[in-house]
Amino acid sequence: MKIGIIGTGSIGGTIARKLRAAGHTIRIANSRGPDSVRALADEIGADAVDVNGAVKEADAIILAIPLPAMAQLGTELFEAVPVDVPIIDTSNYYPGLRDPRIPGIDEGMPESVWVSNQLGRPVIKAFNNILAHSLAELGLPEEAPNRLAVAVAGDNPASKRIVMALVNATGFDPVDAGSLEESWRQQPSTPAYCCDYGAEMMRNGLAAAIKGDAPKKRDQMPELFARLGPAPTHDDVIAMNRSLNPLVRR
Repeated sequence: MKIGIIGTGSIGGTIARKLRAAGHTIRIANSRGPDSVRALADEIGADAVDVNGAVKEADAIILAIPLPAMAQLGTELFEAVPVDVPIIDTSNYYPGLRDPRIPGIDEGMPESVWVSNQLGRPVIKAFNNILAHSLAELGLPEEAPNRLAVAVAGDNPASKRIVMALVNATGFDPVDAGSLEESWRQQPSTPAYCCDYGAEMMRNGLAAAIKGDAPKKRDQMPELFARLGPAPTHDDVIAMNRSLNPLVRR
């Protein structure tokens, strides 16, 4: 597949690296232009492009940028993209840690529904509920024991199947998390969020989510991170997330 990736941080860059290793043709971009992504592109065998080049003739598009940057992309960027091309939203809303307040989300709109409204296109929510370290280091071959899972939510079954195949190619079990309206179940501080769970526990976490409960816990994150100190480990963050929503293994 020809995959365009906008955003080359810890999530976007890792996805680009993994999907290129899986044999896909990758074009990467960010807001600063091709020269700023050329080193990574050359390293992994991808093409450095601008955002228009990332979406042109792509079979799938991955957006790995913060929510404020989503709003700046606008709707015109995607006007020529066929409706059957999945647009994958990997973002999370972190008010108080990184993002300004977004009234619609604060009033209960699922984050990826808000993103879809900004882009004027349906999106598939994926790769948002796994930590960057886990994505980079903990992927395993299909059918491997103890393989971690990634939730995938969206409304178009064909697009969702494509995205689930890409999740599998990066080394994780894709778990169908329902419609885009239900994607709040994988947002920050829900039971399925960034806990390094396998598929069964991921499904348990999605089912256990209580609407409206996670934002109150999410807003505690600045204080919780302060308690972890200036350099929390991956295991520290996993333990913190699990402590917010304890699940019983079945």
